[in-house]
Amino acid sequence: MLVATWSGSLLAWELELTTFKSQLSSAFGRAELRRSASAFIDGLLSCVARKTGWQLAEQAGLERPYRLQSLLGCSSWQADTLRDLVRADVLATLGDAGGVLVVDETGFLKKGTHSVGVARQYSGTAGRVENCQVGVFVVSVRRVRLVLRGAAGSA
Repeated sequence: MLVATWSGSLLAWELELTTFKSQLSSAFGRAELRRSASAFIDGLLSCVARKTGWQLAEQAGLERPYRLQSLLGCSSWQADTLRDLVRADVLATLGDAGGVLVVDETGFLKKGTHSVGVARQYSGTAGRVENCQVGVFVVSVRRVRLVLRGAAGSA
């Protein structure tokens, strides 16, 4: 049994996730789409090794991946509404309406092939194709006013 299970922290996390998915539900007009989106989010957050359509469907207890693939490929839902809802949640969590999210990737040079995602691929760190991992990071940035003090300690 996991510590998170008997300590109750898993229940709190599940409640937070359920609340978050409920907040996003207005972007998915129909109940079927809301269920598919919920299953997709659960799959992405699961311990499934590879996040393919088939494996996400199996994680969700579906026989085939078509519902999840349809959600991403041809279903009608409000992408702009979803973006705005996620942005509002990020602002509520991080708390700075003047902030921006910065997305950046970084290459980590590797010698072997035993780490996840290691392959010969372009790395900005190396400036060429190299054996590496590439990590993508999202950071919230806000304006900070810098005050420099002189030698006497005055502003």
